[in-house]
Amino acid sequence: MSAIDHQPLAHDLLWGMHPAQLDAGAPDWARAVLATGQPVVVRRGPAPQGQVAVGVRGRGREQRYASWMPLAAISRRVAPEQLTGGGAGQDAPSALRALAWLAPQLDALDLVWGVTGGAGYQLATGAPVLHANSDLDLLLRAPQPLARGAAAELLGLLDRALCRVDLQLETPAGAIALREWAGPASQVLLKTEQGPRLVRDPWQEVAA
Repeated sequence: MSAIDHQPLAHDLLWGMHPAQLDAGAPDWARAVLATGQPVVVRRGPAPQGQVAVGVRGRGREQRYASWMPLAAISRRVAPEQLTGGGAGQDAPSALRALAWLAPQLDALDLVWGVTGGAGYQLATGAPVLHANSDLDLLLRAPQPLARGAAAELLGLLDRALCRVDLQLETPAGAIALREWAGPASQVLLKTEQGPRLVRDPWQEVAA
């Protein structure tokens, strides 16, 4: 496709970026990843007109490279909420087995949620990036305020999973960690396009 119907959101996976679209200082491993046709991950941050901020993902945590992708280059887009289905065998990484256990319970709550991080990347690409101790990263679309008591109940469910589960609440102004919102702190860290900041109510913040 030569265009998309709306601006990609943080954590979306995008296909179509070529090694030549990286800047001159990009590492060889990042060029190699794109040469194999792997997607990039939309990151939170400003981008020039007609582009989107993305990250190239390599083999390990040390291999992450920030860049920008032309919107016109996008050939395919997969959102986190498209990666919630599918089972996992007993020999699957614990993150995928935790996902298989959690998915029907989250669906039963009638929530719009999705898979991000290594689990999302592996589900979308088949690349074996997960290991035995990998966390499961999730997001929850939260256009309306989520009561802190409800957040604590949801966290209790996640903490019964087979591995650590980190869930981000995606508010209209940015993202907050469920673990923070479920806790007693009067302020939480809100991740925005302009950078992180401490806020009392992330639903009352207006994105600049």
